[in-house]
Amino acid sequence: MAEKSSGNDASIDTGAGGMSRESSQRASRSEASASRGDGVGKVETRLARIPLPQEGFRLECGRALPELTIAYESYGELAPDKSNVIFICHALTGDAHVAGWHETPDGPRGWWDEMIGPGRGIDTDYYHVICANILGGCQGTTGPSSTDLATGRPYGSSFPPVTVGDMVAAHVRLLEFLGIETLAAVLGGSFGGMQALEWAIRYPAMVRRCICIAAGKSLSSQALAFDIVGREAIVSDPNWRGGDYYGSGSAPDFGLALARKLGHITYLSPEMMETKFGRGKTAGGADEAPSMFEVEGYLAHQGAKFIRRFDANSYVLITRAMDHFDLIERHGSLREAFEPIEAKLLVVALSSDWLFPPEQSVELAQALLQAGKRVSYCRLQAPHGHDAFLVDIRHLSEVIHAFLPWVSATDGTDAVAAERGGEGEPERHGFRVIRRWIPSGARVLDIGCGGGELLTLLARSRAAHGIGLDIDLSHVIGVIDRGHDMFQGNADDGLVCIPDDTFDCAVLSETLHVLSQPGRVMREMLRVAREGIVSFPNAGFWKRRLQLLFRGTMPLRDAAAGAQAFQPFTLRDFKDLCRNHDVDIAELSCLSSGIAGRRLVRLGLCGMGADKILARVVRKGATGSRQPVCAAYRTERR
Repeated sequence: MAEKSSGNDASIDTGAGGMSRESSQRASRSEASASRGDGVGKVETRLARIPLPQEGFRLECGRALPELTIAYESYGELAPDKSNVIFICHALTGDAHVAGWHETPDGPRGWWDEMIGPGRGIDTDYYHVICANILGGCQGTTGPSSTDLATGRPYGSSFPPVTVGDMVAAHVRLLEFLGIETLAAVLGGSFGGMQALEWAIRYPAMVRRCICIAAGKSLSSQALAFDIVGREAIVSDPNWRGGDYYGSGSAPDFGLALARKLGHITYLSPEMMETKFGRGKTAGGADEAPSMFEVEGYLAHQGAKFIRRFDANSYVLITRAMDHFDLIERHGSLREAFEPIEAKLLVVALSSDWLFPPEQSVELAQALLQAGKRVSYCRLQAPHGHDAFLVDIRHLSEVIHAFLPWVSATDGTDAVAAERGGEGEPERHGFRVIRRWIPSGARVLDIGCGGGELLTLLARSRAAHGIGLDIDLSHVIGVIDRGHDMFQGNADDGLVCIPDDTFDCAVLSETLHVLSQPGRVMREMLRVAREGIVSFPNAGFWKRRLQLLFRGTMPLRDAAAGAQAFQPFTLRDFKDLCRNHDVDIAELSCLSSGIAGRRLVRLGLCGMGADKILARVVRKGATGSRQPVCAAYRTERR
């Protein structure tokens, strides 16, 4: 049986070396660039016949395939040095058709069309994007429905078991066939996220950046259970025939549709199911049949649509490969699994995902930090559940766009985002002291980092590698866009996503007074770092005392606008806070921007003269040879 393609316009690519595309595709891209809302325009699925050695394509099970055909699509111009390639790994039942359309603009679009195109999250004005169907699939790549050269019939049940590693290895062969040696980035969601991790682990020299969306180190037992029952539904279908149903005139469509229905339940959040369907019913038919629940009709539609495009053997084969993906089982621990990685990584969780809950993404990010890798983590508020990375993409698009390395693909320059912004910004009051206290080359955690100004300053002036932590998604996107690593989280939650002793220094700059549990956060700072730096506006500054006396309004309230907590601190308050939470102050710096304030500080009236206070803090008893508390106060002009 001839291999099926994802479109009727598939063509065969038999050449080796560079990427070749039809002139019509180039023209459609030009039209798409002229109308940026139209995406990549008309595209085609190509079939690449991969040259193999005499022994064929060796699989991890020990068997080999005598031939390998891979269906793929590509969009955007390839840079002369082929350095602007982004490879997209599709999810469980996806395919190579990730963007654009095959026949007409009003026909079916690619499964991630809103993400890819000129001016979109993955911008084809700069990147050359490739997506390929996985090994064992049924959309053009060699799989169970492909013809076995030894028999002249479809493989069926004789197709060998494959792993995620086999799937990635096949795609590596595709890139070699296309003459591509490195990837600017590899990314994927769900099962595609597992493949992206496998890319970064197995082929570290090829991958510069890796984006893992809504995935994990392995499936949970609950997710395994859904897959197991789905496969049982297929193999229990009378038309299954042990997997050798090709040519019989019937296929296990009932079982495949049931498996799809079962899987689709896990893709939506309970809240979205309730909002979308509730207990609504459709009207009964003319034969007075009982009315159908709306959710019942929805699942029936999904099942009927699925059997038109997918093959039961491929579903069984691929779900088994996904079920057996287990980084800890294979490597012993996540830290050991991630040791070979050279790429910079972004891990994205979806808030309402219960197939791959956010805790699994946090686990990945923590292990990557422990392994010393450059990693960012964000948790997107996405009500659609696991499917949100496909349908609720606005913020995901912004995060991906910020993380990708390229500003211009015309000269192959890797535009480190730290150089995209921040030039010429004035150094904020107190940053000079922080800069002086940070050792050269230190690993720094900036808690409540805002837009990342301090991280950028420390990177430029101290060669420090900084990671920011902030709850605000706009700050997360901005800091990632500057080229820094970023963890999205609330400092009051206790920095639970950060492993012990990860950093040389943690900075809490002008955030202390808006925390609900400042003492706990300071202890957590010193759990994740050797020492900490804290700065806060001094509520005891003489001007603020006068404001309270004559105006009757609490000073610093404007600065804390929007914060749920507000606890103004004086110098004495801060010392008491440190003492009550087993924190030692190694050094203090009292800053004043006015003449009167500096005179008060020189007279020893620091609590009145300083408008801002900075302290270098350490774990109790760890001060060592550092300067005693209050032995010297520093004053700085703005």
